Amino acid sequence: MTLTGTQAVGAALSRIEGREKVTGTARYAFEYAAGRDVAHAVPVQATIGRGEVVEVDTDPVLALPGVIAVIWYGNAPRLGPSDDGELALFQSNRVAYRGQIVAAVVAETIETAREAAGRVRIEYRQEPHDVVLRVDHPAMYRPPKVAPDYPTDTEVGDPDTALREAAVSVDLTYTTPAQHNNPMEPHATVAVWEDGGLTLYDSNQGSSAVRDVLSRLFELPPDRVRVIAPHVGGGFGSKLAPHPPVVLAAVAAKVTGRAVKVATTRQQMFAFVGYRTPIIQRVRLGAGRDGGLTAVIHDAFEQTSTVREFAEQTTTPTRVMYAAPNRRTTHRLTALDVPTPTFMRAPGECPGMFALESAMDELAIACGIDPIELRLRNEPAVHPETGVPFSSRGLVACLREGAERFGWADRDPTPGARRAGRRMVGTGVASSTYPVVRRPSQATARVEADGRFTVGVAAADIGTGARTALTQIAADALRVSPDEVRVEVGDSRLPTAPIAGGSMGTASWGTAVVRACEALREEIGRRGDVRPLEARADTADEIASQPRLSRHAFGAQFAEVAVDTDTGEVRVTRLLGVFAVGRVINPKTARSQFIGGMTMGLGMALMEESVMDVEFGDYLNHDFAQYHVAACADVPEIEVHWIEEEDPQINPMGSKGIGEIGIVGTAAAVANAVHHATGIRVRDLPIRIDRLVH
Repeated sequence: MTLTGTQAVGAALSRIEGREKVTGTARYAFEYAAGRDVAHAVPVQATIGRGEVVEVDTDPVLALPGVIAVIWYGNAPRLGPSDDGELALFQSNRVAYRGQIVAAVVAETIETAREAAGRVRIEYRQEPHDVVLRVDHPAMYRPPKVAPDYPTDTEVGDPDTALREAAVSVDLTYTTPAQHNNPMEPHATVAVWEDGGLTLYDSNQGSSAVRDVLSRLFELPPDRVRVIAPHVGGGFGSKLAPHPPVVLAAVAAKVTGRAVKVATTRQQMFAFVGYRTPIIQRVRLGAGRDGGLTAVIHDAFEQTSTVREFAEQTTTPTRVMYAAPNRRTTHRLTALDVPTPTFMRAPGECPGMFALESAMDELAIACGIDPIELRLRNEPAVHPETGVPFSSRGLVACLREGAERFGWADRDPTPGARRAGRRMVGTGVASSTYPVVRRPSQATARVEADGRFTVGVAAADIGTGARTALTQIAADALRVSPDEVRVEVGDSRLPTAPIAGGSMGTASWGTAVVRACEALREEIGRRGDVRPLEARADTADEIASQPRLSRHAFGAQFAEVAVDTDTGEVRVTRLLGVFAVGRVINPKTARSQFIGGMTMGLGMALMEESVMDVEFGDYLNHDFAQYHVAACADVPEIEVHWIEEEDPQINPMGSKGIGEIGIVGTAAAVANAVHHATGIRVRDLPIRIDRLVH
C-alpha cells in the first residue's frame, strides 16, 4: 500500500449512504430491536396548563387485553438528580404546562397502547396558568447567561446619549412567533435493559451527549449506557439533547423488563421536544447623515418554562455585525406555564438578525442611503465590542458579489414603483452571520487487514452529509482515495464527540479525524509495514490553546417578491445567497444545506407560526395541516454561491459551518423586499395577508 497525495476535499462527492437511504435499507431508531420481545409505550399528556396530578385511575386500563403497565408519579421508579427538570419524568405530581407527560401506558402493540392511553382517567387540582409573553411582565428577569454560554448583556460607551444626539435615528419593535422544530423523522427511541446496562436506539444529534445525560439520570457509569444512532432524519436542534420521550422509553423498559419503543406523533412534537421561543425585540439605531452608526441598542424579551431555564442568544449577532462606538445588547426572560424552548436552526442569529437587518433597512431609508452602501459604510475592522481581530471576514465581498449577480444596481429604491400585471414587485437585502465554533473531539483511525482504513468518531449524521465530508477529510489526511476509507459514526462506543449543532460538527469532528489520520500515517512510516495499526486523537489541548480571534462565517441574502394588489398574497420569486464560509468540503452537500436553510428562512418569513390558545394554555395548530412550512410550490429557483476564502486559523481544513447560516438573514431580506414592493413595513412575522390588506 502506498500513501499518495489526493484531493478529496472540495470534490462534489455523492453521499456515501445515499443508496441505503433511497432503497430503504438505512435503519432509523424505531426500526431497531427486531427479534426482541418488544413492547410499546404511549404517553398520556396533561390536559391542564398548571396544577397537580391528584390520582390516576389505572385499574380499568390494566384490565384491557394487551396492556402491560400504566406508569405515573405514584408508581414510577426514582431517578437520579438532574439540572433539567423536564427530564425528571414522573418524579413529581406537578403539572408545569399543558401537554406535559403525566402518565404512560405500555402495551403489546402500539395500537393497544394508544387506545389505552386515551382511556386513562386523571384527577387534577387545577391552578390558573400564564402563557402570554409581554415586555411588561412582572416576572421578567435578567438570566445569568444566554445559550450556550454568552454574556446576558454587553455595553460599550454611552449608547443612550449617542442615540439622543444622533442626526438620524430609528426606534423599532419587531416580533417573531413561537416556531416548532419539525424534522422529517419525529423523535423515536427503543430502550433495552440487559446485563445491568442500558442500550438506546435513539434519533438524536449526539450519541455521546445522550449517553452522558442518561447515565447520570439512571445513576450508571457512562460505559454502561450505549446510544446508537447511525441514521437520523433531521433535527433542527430539537434532538441536540434528550427530551422526555427518551426518558420514558428507558423508564418503561426498566419497569416492564421488555425492550420498549416510543415514537412521538407529529402532534406530540409540539408539546415536549422544544421550539423557538416567541421573541419581542426593540432595536434602536443612531447614525450621522452619512449613515455612519453612532449608537446600536438591541433588547430582546423571551420566554422559558418553569421547569428549566433556556435563554436564546438573540442579540449576540448584533455584537459582531457593524461598527459603532456606543452600543448595548440585552436579554430578558420570563418563566411561563409553557414547554421549555430549545435550540432551533441558527438560534439567536436567525430571529436576532431579522430584527437587526430589518432595522438597518429602515435606517437606510431614513438616511436616504442604499441599504448595501449603508452596510459597507459600517464595516468594522475588528470585532466591534471586544477589538479582537477577525480570523477572516467576507461580508463585504458577499454583498458586492451578490449585488452584481442579483442586478441590484438597476433597482429603483422607491417603494411601490415596480409592477408586473396586478402584482407589486420589490427586492430586499440582508446580511447573514454565524459563529465558527470547535469543540473538543476524539477520533480513531486504523488500518484493516485488507489495507483499507476505518475512521471512528461518535459524530451524528442527521442528513447533512457528515459521513461523506468526514470520509473526504480522512482520505486527504491519509493521502488515499475516498473509496479506501470507511467512516463509522452514530454510536456512543466510538470515540467521544460533540453534538451535530451550532454548525460545529465538521470543524470539531474533522479536526480529530485529521489528527488521528496524521498519527496513523506517522506510525505506518515509522514501522514501514501495513499490519493492523490504530491511532487515536483528542483535540482538547489543541482547541484550548488556539489564539484569541473572532471567528465567523458571513453571507448576503437577496430576495425578490411579488405581492398581489387585490389579495395581498406574497410570492417569493427569486432568492440569492452568497456566503463566505472558508473552504467548502463538498460543494454538492454544501449547496443542499444552503438551499435548505434559505427555504426554511422563506417559511419563517411567510408561514411558520405556532399560535397559543390563551384559555387552554396550548399551541392550537399542532400539526402540518395548520402549522405551515414551505412546500415545493412556495419555493422558487434558489441560487447559491460562495466566495473563495482562505482561513487557516480556524481548523486544519479551513472550513466554516454551513448548516445554519443559510436561514440567517433570509426572513429579513424577504420582509425588506415586501416593504419595497408595497410601502408597508411588516415588523411582526409571519407576513400574513391580513398584515398587508387593510
